[in-house]
Amino acid sequence: QVQLVESGGGLVQPGGSLRLSCAASGSILHINGMGWYRQAPAKERELVATISSGGITNYGDSVKGRFTISRDNAKNTVYLQMNDLKPEDTAVYYCNAAVMRNYGSPYRTYWGQGTQVTVSS
Repeated sequence: QVQLVESGGGLVQPGGSLRLSCAASGSILHINGMGWYRQAPAKERELVATISSGGITNYGDSVKGRFTISRDNAKNTVYLQMNDLKPEDTAVYYCNAAVMRNYGSPYRTYWGQGTQVTVSS
């Protein structure tokens, strides 16, 4: 089994900052890509940011220049630093990871349970 647990969500005022964390645990041999997605009420889930095992990053257009994704491979953890938050950033944020559990097995994508981020004055 593999579990992803997010933390760091909450209520913040516009212009504020939050840092999300997502730790993967369980039967893990190697993690390839990791990422953050978000889903606002009545909207589809959208890409926030991804990061490869080598540190190559990719961002959704709406967060470029404000959010930064990073990871600690030794801790199997991915982070999302969110600055200059706006009300439209309000959503449930989900992390995912492409995990190889055993030698020769394919990578499989696992998801966390989500953490709520609310940006409001």
